Amino acid sequence: LMRILTDENHMDWDLAWDITNKSIAYTNHTLLPEALEKWDLTLFGNLLPRHLEIIYEINHRFLQIVRLRYPGDDEMLRKLSIIDESGKRSVRMAHLATVGSHHVNGVAEIHSDLVKTKLMPEFYALWPHKFTNVTNGVTPRRWLACSNPDLAEVLNYYVGPEWVSDTSLLCHLERYVDDSELLEKLNLTKLEGKRKLSQYIQNTLGISVDPSSMFDVQVKRIHEYKRQHLLALWVVSRYMYIKNHKDDYVVPRTVIFGGKAAPGYYMAKEIIRFICNVAETINSDPDMDGKLRVVFLPNYSVKLGQKVYPAADLSEQISTAGKEASGTGNMKFQMNGALTIGTLDGANVEIRQLVEEENFFLFGKTEDEIEQLWRNGYNPKNYMSSGLFEAIELIKSGHFSNGDKNSFDSLISNILEKDPFCVCADFADYCRAQSVVDETWMNREEWNRKSLINIARSGFFSSDRSIQDYCDTIWKI
Repeated sequence: LMRILTDENHMDWDLAWDITNKSIAYTNHTLLPEALEKWDLTLFGNLLPRHLEIIYEINHRFLQIVRLRYPGDDEMLRKLSIIDESGKRSVRMAHLATVGSHHVNGVAEIHSDLVKTKLMPEFYALWPHKFTNVTNGVTPRRWLACSNPDLAEVLNYYVGPEWVSDTSLLCHLERYVDDSELLEKLNLTKLEGKRKLSQYIQNTLGISVDPSSMFDVQVKRIHEYKRQHLLALWVVSRYMYIKNHKDDYVVPRTVIFGGKAAPGYYMAKEIIRFICNVAETINSDPDMDGKLRVVFLPNYSVKLGQKVYPAADLSEQISTAGKEASGTGNMKFQMNGALTIGTLDGANVEIRQLVEEENFFLFGKTEDEIEQLWRNGYNPKNYMSSGLFEAIELIKSGHFSNGDKNSFDSLISNILEKDPFCVCADFADYCRAQSVVDETWMNREEWNRKSLINIARSGFFSSDRSIQDYCDTIWKI
């Protein structure tokens, strides 16, 4: 825009910059350093030489502002500069976006706080007025009305069809929290969603799953911080418990994974391979019949998501605290009546505030506690519970890899030696929370009541509210 205004329209720099700055707002979507783009200076200069000249000029003028604010502070200049001078010189795109924008926002309350305190504290100190929050939302048209027509019909009857464009009306559902007829209707809509997904799984994978079992679902991009391997390790632990206590009752579960890994992300692909191997072993073991099934849905997509969200009883939102910007699957699950097991991360924080703690299965260390772990020299082996140790030993024995004892060496050594996302530190508390899930499931009326409350309080997470927030606080339209 600066190039168009100055070069093509011969506008004075200051006027061009004023127009540009008033035209642009920056929404940050990640705290992960590897996802914050840096462009090699040589590459940038070869491809876009004029743009680089303009970036140099923007940076020159910006750093003069910094000098006036922090006289003689070269370290502050180094931290704030759009050009990264350490190592191979590069353009810091997030810095450029922040300098060039009138507002910077994160996409959940905790994420926006972390943008200010951890990701860009120097920018926040310089321009606190620029920083705000807009929590993400999802459209109720696709993720409830379209994907879950049975539930939509119930909502139409009890709160009126206007909820589709005004999800705040869903709160009226709470008037019927003790209405056994409505609770049973909600239960039947969930069962219908599970039947449809069960049929899809049978047709696609040839795996028979029981719609009356608890559908425990984690569908999202495969990434270590999202910790699909935490759920997978708990599944191995559950498997061992059933093998060793064959006469004990366990809540029947169908554990469903879905998602894709980035093409070059080796460890994410290893996690997928591990889940598929665990599924193959468990699903072929007659001791697991009626007790445990594991499914990895191939080629996960929006279209497939429309089958998954209405069928979920339990929503797995188990990322390491402080790593997830927001999440939106958590909102889709809640809207469709699933209960959440999760950490205080991303929009989970706001979901828990809205539904209240008794309707959310919380576990895990907080972002501050995770930071403290690393400050104190985190050693994953110090957090090795007996259940985790036994699960890892079974994996190392080759039980899930046709006797190949080295098949998952890279995954296991990553957990035991580095554990960058604190799977070991959270495992024991995760197992505790899963036990609470089992206890709650056994009182089905209570579970259905909690499900109703989740639906009734999901209106805040409509994309309509999210866009209105952008209109009100950032775009001023």
